[in-house]
Amino acid sequence: MLRYTLMRLGILAGCLVVVWGLVYSGVAPRGLGDSNGMWIIMLSLVISAPISFVVLRKERDRASVRIVERVDRMKSNLEANRNQEDEAVDSVSTEVSGVQGRTSTS
Repeated sequence: MLRYTLMRLGILAGCLVVVWGLVYSGVAPRGLGDSNGMWIIMLSLVISAPISFVVLRKERDRASVRIVERVDRMKSNLEANRNQEDEAVDSVSTEVSGVQGRTSTS
């Protein structure tokens, strides 16, 4: 997951440099007044999103498989803990009913 995030940030940084160069060379329009920095950031985000979607498809699939495996492992651990608790409760209730049965016959 960290690898995917770093790759996505790398694509954003690359787009930021390209857009900054295009804006300051006059190829792309400038923002109004003091909004030029915000314009460059927003334009970089808009451009980097579809690039990341296409280029990082395989890495995103690998990351999602790892997340699904981790969730499945956590679910199985939770189920195992739940079963242990049920067994402990069953053994205690069996012992309690055995003790109650012995005290009522005495």
